[in-house]
Amino acid sequence: MLDVHTYETIYRPGKPPSEGGHPGFGHRVLREPGMIIERDVPVQLRDGVTLYVDVYRPEGDQPAPVLLEWGPYGKHFPAFTIYGRFPGCGVRAEWLSEEHVIFEGSDPTFWCPRGYAIVNADPRGTWHSEGEATFADQTQEAADCYDAIEWAAAQEWSSGKVGMTGVSYLTYIQWFVAALNPPHLAAINPWEGCSDMYREKFFHGGIRDTSFPAHWQDNISFSTTRVEDTTAMADAHPLFDAYWENKVAKLSQITVPAYVVASWTDHALHTRGTLEGFREISSGEKWLEVHGRKKWEYYHRPASVARQMKFFDHFLKEIDNEVPQWPRVLLEIRQRAYTGKWVTEEQWPPPQTEYRQLFLDSIGLLRVALPQASSEVRYDPAEPGARAQFDYTFDEPTDLVGYMKLRLWVQSQGSDDMDLFVGIQKLDPDGQIVHFPFYAEHDDGNVALGWLRASHRELDEAHSTSWQPRHQHVRELKLEPGEPVPVEIEIWPSGTSFGRGETLRLIVQGRDLYEYPGAIISRHEDTRNAGQHVIHTGGEYDSHLLIPVLAPVPERRDR
Repeated sequence: MLDVHTYETIYRPGKPPSEGGHPGFGHRVLREPGMIIERDVPVQLRDGVTLYVDVYRPEGDQPAPVLLEWGPYGKHFPAFTIYGRFPGCGVRAEWLSEEHVIFEGSDPTFWCPRGYAIVNADPRGTWHSEGEATFADQTQEAADCYDAIEWAAAQEWSSGKVGMTGVSYLTYIQWFVAALNPPHLAAINPWEGCSDMYREKFFHGGIRDTSFPAHWQDNISFSTTRVEDTTAMADAHPLFDAYWENKVAKLSQITVPAYVVASWTDHALHTRGTLEGFREISSGEKWLEVHGRKKWEYYHRPASVARQMKFFDHFLKEIDNEVPQWPRVLLEIRQRAYTGKWVTEEQWPPPQTEYRQLFLDSIGLLRVALPQASSEVRYDPAEPGARAQFDYTFDEPTDLVGYMKLRLWVQSQGSDDMDLFVGIQKLDPDGQIVHFPFYAEHDDGNVALGWLRASHRELDEAHSTSWQPRHQHVRELKLEPGEPVPVEIEIWPSGTSFGRGETLRLIVQGRDLYEYPGAIISRHEDTRNAGQHVIHTGGEYDSHLLIPVLAPVPERRDR
């Protein structure tokens, strides 16, 4: 049971906004074709603190519904400052206004002429907003965003209806504030964002991400005051406690209409949290779309923006359009990079999913039956290239869509703990690895990833299912010498077609599967590996991979 206690937030001094390219602070009004722009508009919060927003609104006197975008990267910060650094991200310059689109947000030059106002906010304690910043929490930041929603709804240029959109952090805050159910929040569009900061961003399977959180902290620390030092807090809180509980969205309290977009490609960051969000929110009107592409590209592509507008037209402008007839779940099942089929479902995960066990055989195979004799596989986690791998070749076309789980009987010789890194790969009939998009910019990713520190193997039985283990992370259970123990590893969701003669490869090793120089995502360099890892298979050791086979149904169709 969670030991709930108070905690003291660790802050760090803010970096001067001028170092982050801030153009200068002060209210001013600008006009451009189709819109009026107000910079640094003050918004007073319930405790008297003032934060600042930029408002883009249509010309004329007609009140407009509002899209609020809330994130710490700077309401002045042009998206292409980031997108331009990653030429593989797929975002095309002709899709966006170079000056007015904030990072991971929408384009006012598209929305304002179509009758929408855009409000971009600098949260408390970031840039020139007053107060001290805390990030992605149920309490302070969610309450601040609530106040900003109600402020936007009360402005004379506003119709009184507010929606929210945006990628990553601009989605995190949607989960948190929507759980408070602000009266004038009419619809949300969460587009790939965590909902559990411990499990999805800082500690994958209990193993600390040693790269991305520090990189992220550097980009959210511009302030005239102080900001939460999330990396120091992670050092101080390596187990799941009240600090991390405050960074888990209360999803079941969300009732607002929601158009949720996730991807199979953002493992180690957004895939899990977005799908958990859709599963757990209580909204009666909710839709899920899951793609296999890169997140920034997919958010900004014109066809996606057109669907966003249809959604907001229906709920913010009360336009009678096709949104109520949208399939509740739309999934892209990948054959290879940028090639696949779109299918529709009524629920997530699809209710007709058949979960099959593939048992590990020490000779490097996955089998449909448990090998009668027990055996073992060993590898040295410190040796480059050392791993255990197991293959299964399909004899008929098979779609795997949803959650995989790996149950292993493990033992560590030479250590009282072990870090397990799991990957699923697809091989073509010639034995060549089939690569998929990964994160926001890469094209050489795996089918799916999973992680677990063995001492964190204790399950949260109340929230685990037969196909998705959820770990408590509230204490460490060290390994005893010579004693094999069972562990269940959550493998993040995926959607992949395997043809006849194609192979699923399971990899288990002691370090990240996705490694390249300068990587900022999915790096776990502070491991507890020593000696040898031993995986027991067969006989009394039911080590197996659980796979989600999507049974064909007549009404499924290509997009």
